[in-house]
Amino acid sequence: MRHSSQLTHILHVVGARPNFMKVAPVLRALGSRPGVKQILVHTGQHYDANMSDVFFRQLGIPAPDVNLAVGAGSHAWQTAEIMTCFEPVVRQREPDVVVVYGDVNSTVAAALVCAKLNVPVAHVEAGLRSFDRTMPEEINRLVTDQLSDLLLTPSLDGNRNLAREGISPEKVVFVGNVMIDTLVRLLPLAVRTARGKLPQRYSVLTLHRPSNVDDPEMLRSILQTLSEFAGEMDILFPVHPRTRQRLDEFGMNRICQGRLRLMDPLPYLEFLGLQQGATCVITDSGGIQEETTFLGVPCLTMRENTERPVTVTCGTNTLVGRNMDMLATEIARILAGRGKIGVKPELWDGRASARIADCLLERYARVSVGLPITANGQHLLAAVETAQ
Repeated sequence: MRHSSQLTHILHVVGARPNFMKVAPVLRALGSRPGVKQILVHTGQHYDANMSDVFFRQLGIPAPDVNLAVGAGSHAWQTAEIMTCFEPVVRQREPDVVVVYGDVNSTVAAALVCAKLNVPVAHVEAGLRSFDRTMPEEINRLVTDQLSDLLLTPSLDGNRNLAREGISPEKVVFVGNVMIDTLVRLLPLAVRTARGKLPQRYSVLTLHRPSNVDDPEMLRSILQTLSEFAGEMDILFPVHPRTRQRLDEFGMNRICQGRLRLMDPLPYLEFLGLQQGATCVITDSGGIQEETTFLGVPCLTMRENTERPVTVTCGTNTLVGRNMDMLATEIARILAGRGKIGVKPELWDGRASARIADCLLERYARVSVGLPITANGQHLLAAVETAQ
């Protein structure tokens, strides 16, 4: 699909907060290139008016051109609903390429629609693997990568995973971690926002995965283990809505009283400020493993595996799984000043979005008569004048 009025037409799809941190710098990088038209589609997979609006504002993301307002549901229902709503958008907008981010249901749904319509898909954060197919996100990653035409990887293990799966190397480009671009840009503001508002010594806890919060015995074990350290540091616990529901349902709020400081979910800047000053972060999230590695903050991940192994091999992340003895041992080690010290992985330098923009323009930007342009977009206008 080509346009006489625009040199390249790029449609971005987001659906949940982890996508927002990735799309923001790509929108900005492409916005600085001449002759690029961008459309932002928000599927509404996860939508809370207060949190979504503040994320968009803090990250400098424009209001979506299209909001599908799909909402919550089972994985099958949500994926199908996104596909049904997204297909007419693609037919109407006729993009040259659709860019999808991460591993949420919106990502795989958009990739499936585009594959059926023969519209190219570029996958930002391609190649990550936990090798655990009980995780819905792993299925999304596998399917999206098989359907994508351009696979943009955040770390070299992603390239190796894709090669093992038979993906042509011509489709794969190592660009680095685009989420770090957002972190680098906003960290100074986050530090100023947090200054003077935090305890002297504290840890940050986040929990949302079913394996941790839907099992009452597991959730109780986690809370009781962490409570043992409440006298040595404050434990700040921004509570995910799913987790809040389980705490109420299982009657476990009393375990937290006086030991864990329960908080409402935080916007991006406030949570980044919380992380950067923490003694350690305890989590079952994926993106937080990356952020703590860049910040040099010890991270204890309550999962048996991670799709981001570079955070363990290079960074500050330690997998403790469901082993509460190991969790307690690692916390004690950190409190004793012997926490894991890592290094920043390759190309986690704040310039991944510029490399992504280069790749997209090199692959998909053509004038209407088919003349190529340079990867950095500097000769776009000259190419138009030559064609005319």
